[in-house]
Amino acid sequence: MLRMTGIGKSFPGARVLSDVDLDVAAGEVHALIGENGAGKSTLMKILAGVHRPDEGTIELDGQAVEFGHPIEARRAGVSIIYQELTLLPERTVAENVFLGREPARRGLVDREAMEKATALLLDELGEFSFGPRDVVARLSVAQQQVVEIVKALSVDARIVVMDEPTAALAEHEVELLYRLVRQLSERGIAVLYISHRLREIFELADRVTVLKDGAKVATVPIDQLTTAHLVRLMVGRDVTDYYPARATREAGDVLLTVRGGGNDRLDGIDLELRAGEIVGVAGLQGAGRTELAKALFGAEPFSRGEMTPKRPKSVQEGIAAGIGLVTEDRKSEGLVLHQSVRDNALLVARTRGQRSGAKVLELLERVRLAPPSPEKEVRLLSGGNQQKVVLAKWLTVAPKVLLFDEPTRGVDVGAKAAIHELVRELAEDGMAVLMISSELPELIGMSDRIVVLRDGRIAGHLPANPSEEAVMHLAAGS
Repeated sequence: MLRMTGIGKSFPGARVLSDVDLDVAAGEVHALIGENGAGKSTLMKILAGVHRPDEGTIELDGQAVEFGHPIEARRAGVSIIYQELTLLPERTVAENVFLGREPARRGLVDREAMEKATALLLDELGEFSFGPRDVVARLSVAQQQVVEIVKALSVDARIVVMDEPTAALAEHEVELLYRLVRQLSERGIAVLYISHRLREIFELADRVTVLKDGAKVATVPIDQLTTAHLVRLMVGRDVTDYYPARATREAGDVLLTVRGGGNDRLDGIDLELRAGEIVGVAGLQGAGRTELAKALFGAEPFSRGEMTPKRPKSVQEGIAAGIGLVTEDRKSEGLVLHQSVRDNALLVARTRGQRSGAKVLELLERVRLAPPSPEKEVRLLSGGNQQKVVLAKWLTVAPKVLLFDEPTRGVDVGAKAAIHELVRELAEDGMAVLMISSELPELIGMSDRIVVLRDGRIAGHLPANPSEEAVMHLAAGS
């Protein structure tokens, strides 16, 4: 259905793609993977008409095509679902599906026809707890993904590109996405699937194309690959173990205690964090994981219960108590994107009255920022390097307790391994670490013990290395 041949693209001062070939068959789920900066998104934006290639050709069904605008690509049947969804939150599902293509009757938008067509498309995909008249802002991220897929089907998409579609989904919502991808494939739609999560690649893909440094490394049928082989293709070296070894010594002193902690979202929280220990937090979407981190930090404080150190009532009190929070959304909550790496690394230190930036370069080297460029704007860094800057920001004030909310979301395999090693090093240096993750393998691989939340309460505690089934049983209440 699709053949891209010899694709090349340069931006000022940088060669992004060089002689890349890609072909996709009807009904195929074709994974496109590589480290951040490998050129995946640029290649897909060329396909979607956002960028024009400097070299190479694109063919659909054997016919050469040139897309000068995304509308032209959409008319040819190419639809791209970006990692950051492009829906209008205050409009209804139907209004988003037919945005810019609203059916009209007597010069007015025909809402009845629009809602009826949206309802038919939703019915084709399955039964959902929302309908054409629901406002998008009230939907979960998983439901918004469904709206994006319905939007693609409404324009008779023949090729659907999904860019990190599960990055913001909880574990149980990922299964819904898997089902939808398989349905698209069964209908003869070609799916190009970009993901850093290798388990998804092995679950869904028929073939995998690996990009590295803007060039194609290989295209391989999934049944001819192992995880180790795939990682080696991506990063150019063996990653023998995804997760660093657990500490062999006993955990140290208790650095944080909560007894009966609660607020509008949490209740009856009993928790201890010890020096040198990584405590994982599991739970389904809405279970209260992020709310727990924000309550401990003082961003959304506990309104009842006892806490040592003293229960923080604000972010400033949390920082003063030696608590740090690496937030789930680094772009909107963790960084000032148009400021330099140096300024971002000093954000917390300056709130504590610390003006010296002498240690910034040393900290950037410690968090393995590559390259450690203090004056570069943070928005120009890859997701993995942005996350390392967030970590450096907290290391400037040396917190005793560090809370990580989804520490490797949207981060490639190589950067993931580096972040895992850093988290383990911090624990070994005597820090208490609380780590929230929607990726159960990551949680199990990194945690010394796991706390499982359900409906704002602690559903249970599990020792190191539990099974995924044991975690999910507690999380789902089954």
